[in-house]
Amino acid sequence: MSLTASTVPAPRITYGAVLGSPHVARLLGGTLTGRLPNGMAPVAILLWTLAAGSSIAFGGLLSALYGLASGLSQPVKGRLMDRFGQTAVHLPATVLNSSLLLALPVAGPHGGTALATTIVVSAGLTTPPLEAGLRALWPSVLPDPRLRHAALALDTGTQGLLYIVGPLLVAALASAHSPAVALAATAALGLAGTLVVATAPPSRRWRPAPAVAGDGPPRRLTSPELVALFVSLAGIGFAIGALNVWAVAMAEQHGRDMLSGLLPAAFSTGSFLGGLLYGRRTWPASTTRQLLIGSAAFLAGWLPLLALPGPHAATAAVVLPGAFLTVVVACAYVTTDALTPAGRTSEAYAWLILSIGAGQAAGTALAGRLADHTLVSAALPAGGAAFTLAILLLARPGHAPAPL
Repeated sequence: MSLTASTVPAPRITYGAVLGSPHVARLLGGTLTGRLPNGMAPVAILLWTLAAGSSIAFGGLLSALYGLASGLSQPVKGRLMDRFGQTAVHLPATVLNSSLLLALPVAGPHGGTALATTIVVSAGLTTPPLEAGLRALWPSVLPDPRLRHAALALDTGTQGLLYIVGPLLVAALASAHSPAVALAATAALGLAGTLVVATAPPSRRWRPAPAVAGDGPPRRLTSPELVALFVSLAGIGFAIGALNVWAVAMAEQHGRDMLSGLLPAAFSTGSFLGGLLYGRRTWPASTTRQLLIGSAAFLAGWLPLLALPGPHAATAAVVLPGAFLTVVVACAYVTTDALTPAGRTSEAYAWLILSIGAGQAAGTALAGRLADHTLVSAALPAGGAAFTLAILLLARPGHAPAPL
């Protein structure tokens, strides 16, 4: 994977300058709000299923199907954005997604498991592709590469917070009112956030960059460089999925239920803080080198878990790999942008998102099967990180001189 770009100065920049740029706060805030259902819907669906008298196994299946349908449909929605623009995809998707979430507690109990499953899968398929859309908008909204670098790091670092705030909000609403109210709030937040983004001028005007004459034959999304990058990122997702199951195993082992949420929260906090630090300045190393260094540090951050630390030490330990998660993902997006042919940026970003999501599902599944093996369970996140680093080293990106 080769990556080239022009060298830029590297002064320290502020997030105030980023958020004060036209449209940035609106787009970032709207995207985060519109994506809250990613963290809320699976939990709300599970709680509603239990309240309706179904088993936890069926509720877990519905939650998994929602996430799987959302992930698998990302490349299709990305391709549609590249052809028809963002508003033409975001608006129908959010209306359908919100309507289906609202319909679940109304129609689900009367149609049995088949209707409930159909509604949930359809809702997952129609989740708005806000993450890929926002990444595609940054070059037009922030032409200055330094500000764009900070925005990408801030955007990436705040993603983990969605999976802390979302479940907590659902739990509070379900406890104070009912799971149906939590589903309604999920639908309302998704609709409101997506409308904020879809009606913003940059999103309404956005069209993919046309191919430039003289650039040679168009590159494919199936080029060896992109395939290697996407395959490597499955290891990042695997580590995250394995962490979530390991956290539950730790909670059971030590008799502290809060660990099942505290450990992923500490990891996400590390990602947020790492993003803030990483985005404040540009770095002298090339994006390719940053990707390799970040992946190596991500792997090193998981190794203390092999010592089977206690609850307090484990909570502190997972902050470190979380801090380097943002570096890896941000550099992966920049690399994807450089390797993607004109006119297919949103689709490429969607494949990146799907790669991480597929790896997360695999990590969750394998960790669940091996949860009784304490050392193996603790080693799985490091195994996913090692896979990422190994693929990147085998692909051996070109020695691009330009910093991110």
